[in-house]
Amino acid sequence: MDLLNSLIGGVVSAVAGDKAPALNQFIESNGGVNGLSEKFRSGGLAETFSSWVSTGDNAAITAQQVEAVMGNAQVQEMARKMGVDPAMASEFIAKALPQVIDQLTPQGKLN
Repeated sequence: MDLLNSLIGGVVSAVAGDKAPALNQFIESNGGVNGLSEKFRSGGLAETFSSWVSTGDNAAITAQQVEAVMGNAQVQEMARKMGVDPAMASEFIAKALPQVIDQLTPQGKLN
């Protein structure tokens, strides 16, 4: 598990830069890639999340979709950790999460 956490941390750092610790904790607190997959499926965005996992192009997601799937409390917590307002945190998640998931699933499938 430590190796997996190191891999996730490295990918998140490459994508998120100085915001990596907050994004890494966000991913871990949601059950990793598999947990996030379930949240997006439950939130009606299974196809969007699947595009990030697949080897094709990543579908875009909006800040509003992030808020709808993750909930206001999680977005506010992420904003607090990043030192930004919730709208900026949602935008950051919407931009970074597809890239992170894509890089964590290079074979095009969840482990």
